[in-house]
Amino acid sequence: GLQARLMSQALRKLVAAIGKSKTAVVFINQLREKVGIIFGNPEITPGGRALKFYSSVRIDLRRGDAIKQGTEIIGTRVRAKVVKNKVAPPFRNTEFDIMFNHGISKEGGLLDIGVASDIIKKLGAFFNYGETKLGQGRENAKDYLTQHPEVASQLEHEIRSANASLNTST
Repeated sequence: GLQARLMSQALRKLVAAIGKSKTAVVFINQLREKVGIIFGNPEITPGGRALKFYSSVRIDLRRGDAIKQGTEIIGTRVRAKVVKNKVAPPFRNTEFDIMFNHGISKEGGLLDIGVASDIIKKLGAFFNYGETKLGQGRENAKDYLTQHPEVASQLEHEIRSANASLNTST
């Protein structure tokens, strides 16, 4: 009740100031579950509906699989879904790796996009880039790209040029 009203009043004032200053503001919220909801989504966000209405972009992040090295968990796979977007097409999905000692894994992104665009061939658990064997298993292939930045740079260039040609042909 009270917190929701305060959020609504504050956001009304904030949105104007944020728009004039060309600033990005990131709000992080949690999900709670309503008890007894049969139809619809039982998940709600605390603080009322004001954030949902005033936001320009809303992204739903969900934890996926744990990334392990032996028995130790070294990262997590994250699923991101754009729930609302006033500035670009909404309802896009993606997945990425967050490594606890490093942050968001650029090499994991290169692997995902490379496989999706057929630049990297995946045969069973093996990843191949042209004649180069990147490794057996996703983590070994990511390690190879980390240890050989020239291969990662060449792969990134090829992915960017392939995507640039896709964007200009439409």
